[in-house]
Amino acid sequence: MKTILIKSRHNYGEKDNGKNCILSCEKRKADDGDINKDLKKAKLETKALKAKRPGFTDDRYNETSYYMENGLRKVYPYYFTFTTFTKGRWVGEKILDVFAREFRAHPAAEYERCIRAGTLTVNYERVDPDYRLKHNDLLANVVHRHEVPVTSQPINLVHIDEDIVVVNKPASIPVHPCGRYRHNTVVFILAKEYNLKNLRTIHRLDRLTSGLLLFGRSPKKARQMEHQIRNRQVLKEYVCRVDGEFLEEEIECTEPIEVVSYKIGVCKVSPKGKDCSTTFKRLGFNPRTNTSVVLCRPKTGRMHQIRVHLQYLGYPVVNDPLYNHPVFGPLRGKGGDTGGKSDEELVRDLIAIHNAENWLGVDAADDDMLFSKPPTDDKVGEDECDTGPASRESSPRLESPAPGITPSTVMTPTLASPSSASEAPIEEMCNIAHSPVLCNDDSSDAKSDKVTVATQTGCSTPGAPPQAPSGSNGSSPSDALTADPHCYECRVRYRDPRPRDLIMYLHAWKYKGPGWEYETELPQWADVEWEEADSS
Repeated sequence: MKTILIKSRHNYGEKDNGKNCILSCEKRKADDGDINKDLKKAKLETKALKAKRPGFTDDRYNETSYYMENGLRKVYPYYFTFTTFTKGRWVGEKILDVFAREFRAHPAAEYERCIRAGTLTVNYERVDPDYRLKHNDLLANVVHRHEVPVTSQPINLVHIDEDIVVVNKPASIPVHPCGRYRHNTVVFILAKEYNLKNLRTIHRLDRLTSGLLLFGRSPKKARQMEHQIRNRQVLKEYVCRVDGEFLEEEIECTEPIEVVSYKIGVCKVSPKGKDCSTTFKRLGFNPRTNTSVVLCRPKTGRMHQIRVHLQYLGYPVVNDPLYNHPVFGPLRGKGGDTGGKSDEELVRDLIAIHNAENWLGVDAADDDMLFSKPPTDDKVGEDECDTGPASRESSPRLESPAPGITPSTVMTPTLASPSSASEAPIEEMCNIAHSPVLCNDDSSDAKSDKVTVATQTGCSTPGAPPQAPSGSNGSSPSDALTADPHCYECRVRYRDPRPRDLIMYLHAWKYKGPGWEYETELPQWADVEWEEADSS
């Protein structure tokens, strides 16, 4: 019976059925053995390559430093290596062809220059532009990295013990490394200035949201508190300032929220969304400014839940750069009315408006940033819920300095050449994190001497050392500022952001769980009688 089945399957001849069966079985076993060997070899190779990528060590914290200028915390530009493993679809292709197709921010000649210069490597070794990629090849690219300025306001410690760290996060500082932010993040600042390292993120806040932020100092404590948040055992209270005279009675909004685009982090009320609930109570109304101070109690932790529910109710946060924008239609999204736009049209318009007004930005996946594009402004919606649990270690996933590659050994690493963010498809927006809005200038040398809005630390002329910033910390800032001839951002002059660009009137005020409770001081804008100073 077995012989008949094998014959039928493999169409063997009648005379050598037994012999062919034995040979076939032996061949199949040999093939399976080869496959297992290949898989084992591939896993070992991957493990070896990963071992070359240093962990979250003190070397990372020491690769650059801060200086304070004009009320901002700035980071000295530094050389950094982005890494990614070869994608399956790249295997067998020439490395130059892959980069010319997959990373369209630059012409092929620029990638060829990087490969030949040794700043774009495979397994940390130089290759030719004709090198064909293999499984588990680790691609690494050295860039001259510029970070985005954040407020110089200190991160105040609310509580600290052997299990937990509680801080009052200023607006404008992301919680963890993402996109254009690395050293200018809460976890890096706490590590560098407070020696609080290896913290576990229990929950997160949007970059522009200020307030209470909890970290676990041990995996056990982080899991315990995350479990409490996930099971809705934690009472969370936020304070915000909204447009208009909010309703006097306490109201509960239970409209479901749907993510319109994960790529750019935008949500809306939709019957297809996830269930959520937020209770709102007016604390006061200021008729002179036509604004209200509102207490918010989110019972769930959906992305941008408080902001989306306030938009739906018709009382958006006063200075919310996303959900209080006319891109959502004449009613700015009140009652779910987006002016008849489809989700696709809304996302398209958000990106277009961003290119003009410079307020969209996306948390880049690290392998997408293998070649950085010109910087864009801060994202519409961070990859961070207003209140949701997020137990994770603070170390980024794919970022690592290359072994043996330092500013002294790499003299001409590459970064982005000028390109228009508007030309990038949506799937490539993850590469963008602070694109400059350039002044119009028809002069021939305009490309090297344009002025951008308020985002980076850069040189005023190509290849020339920047001027020492006034009022900065340390001895001579110009000694630490590096200029790279191939770095786009080193060829652009920047204006500092205005204070109003670094804040949103939404603050995490109190968190109360089983046997514990923490709260922060309220910001000035939470006073009902407060009026914003004219910063124009």
